[in-house]
Amino acid sequence: MTLHELAARCGVATSYTAWNGERRVVSDETLSAVLDALETAPETGPPPVVVVRRGEPVPLEGTALCEDGVRRELGPDLPLGYHAVGDTTLIVVPVEAPVPEGRHWGWQVQLYAVRSEGSWGMGDYADLRALCDATAEAGGSAVLINPVHAETPVVPLVPSPYSPSSRLFRSPLYLRVEEVPEYALATADVRARVDALRPPSGDLIDRDAVWTAKLAALEALWPGHRVGALASFRTPELDEFGRFCALAEVHGPDWRTWPAELAPAPERVSFWCWLQLLVDEQLAVAGEGLEVGVLHDLAVGVDGGGADAWLLRDVLAHGFTVGAPPDSLAMLGQDWGLPPWRPDRLRATAYQPFRRMVQAVLRHAGGIRIDHVMGLSRLWWVPAGFPAKDGTYVSYDRDAMLGVLALEAHRAGAVVVGEDLGTVEPSMRTALDSSGVLGSDVLWFQASDGSFFAPSTWRRDALATVTTHDLPTAAGWLAGDGVALRAALDQLTRPVEQERAGWEQERRALLAMLEHEGLLGDDLVLSLHRALVASPARLVLASLADAIGDLRQPNLPGTVDQYPNWRLPLMSGSGELLSLEQVLASDGVRRLTDLLRQVR
Repeated sequence: MTLHELAARCGVATSYTAWNGERRVVSDETLSAVLDALETAPETGPPPVVVVRRGEPVPLEGTALCEDGVRRELGPDLPLGYHAVGDTTLIVVPVEAPVPEGRHWGWQVQLYAVRSEGSWGMGDYADLRALCDATAEAGGSAVLINPVHAETPVVPLVPSPYSPSSRLFRSPLYLRVEEVPEYALATADVRARVDALRPPSGDLIDRDAVWTAKLAALEALWPGHRVGALASFRTPELDEFGRFCALAEVHGPDWRTWPAELAPAPERVSFWCWLQLLVDEQLAVAGEGLEVGVLHDLAVGVDGGGADAWLLRDVLAHGFTVGAPPDSLAMLGQDWGLPPWRPDRLRATAYQPFRRMVQAVLRHAGGIRIDHVMGLSRLWWVPAGFPAKDGTYVSYDRDAMLGVLALEAHRAGAVVVGEDLGTVEPSMRTALDSSGVLGSDVLWFQASDGSFFAPSTWRRDALATVTTHDLPTAAGWLAGDGVALRAALDQLTRPVEQERAGWEQERRALLAMLEHEGLLGDDLVLSLHRALVASPARLVLASLADAIGDLRQPNLPGTVDQYPNWRLPLMSGSGELLSLEQVLASDGVRRLTDLLRQVR
């Protein structure tokens, strides 16, 4: 069998269509490296897993020992769930994930940015609850937040919420210390000592200072922890995560550099498990009043030196990272530094690691937004030591991944949103639509050949927004700040005059569309949001940053230290840092709320 034939059988692309329509051939060196990381022998014996939609024929023989312990004949009426047919796991999934009835509106926020008068230098889970309560009181249904996956708890912390240590557990960095039950149970002296640790709020989010203070506070409260509550909450998987955290604070944040024989102190493992109990308790009450709920963002991968890469080392492709091929904005391709799932190991384990991750993100959630949802079908693998442009696509069983996702969303009663921006294969688009996964319609991208689409032509089964965390805010885009910023940081791929002329043309085209549709008014930011309201989208979300005229985008792709990515608190258009209380009481939020209420 030739190298190309073997690659084709294993789902490894030997060529691909580039952003400009050109067909590009993958090098033999890349193909050999990827195939060396996969099981290439043909599968023998019964399949490890079969995924079918409920009502479809089951391509197996015998009977199924179902999840509820009842043995049933194989057929289209089998219940949803994970069943055993001999050595095969049969996963019966719903036709589609839950889709919200009617139309709903809400807010999208970077949670760390919404600092209240009571938070410790950055937004936290109590601030999330306050925002959800205010949204529900105003008639809103949903709040979308950045990923709150767990980071490796060793300073300096990684600022990006999209490069987490674990997607199975959540970040204690967002805990509100005063709402921890042990704080109320502590003596006055201990509470006073904890109160004195609270750091000031600066012009930028200082995660290291916040975490250092919160860790000291939580350690002061630990001696009074609720032993019974912790014991009933712990699981073997949580214990392993606690073990990772205890080892990381001694041996460093990258498990690949640790000594071979390690034995963390049991008391310290228990401490890290307790922090997850506190996170679970605070998130459990965050979105209680919202009809849809809190939508949690799911990062596309994890840090190769972090907890999940340590816990799931047999399921991830170490020596490879996820990225993207060259395009008009990144001519050398992109390398995101995150190890990909191994498709062969996912199949061999009946997708247990993937379903466990989805279950974890959907716990206490009204929905999940999947960053780079195309990754459920294929990911761009970059071998270690290779430039990003010399990677290739590796395919996954899309139907199985979407089926498991729909099953877990069905069980959680949760909405699924896929970030499907950019180039999406037509077959992937069809699969998403038929699985109940809502798409992402961003105003800036609702255009073609120099003109913007009327909102009435947008998708119904979608989440509609003006912008995203990787793009300029509404006020920033209208002012052309994105062009000026990228020019100052040498991020442009053409002369600044051409870039600015292109932006001006887009701005004129957008305003012309708004005027033609009767949506243009004196307040241009409100006019942009009128397009969302006029669309048929099931979910319409506005950014708090847009409501107050913030000019700065949360993240500038292609930069690391050149720009304060993921460290910007909410600021008014005039440059005043605002607390969550000030934001919610602002005229901008009031006006935008009045507009968003028309979504219903």
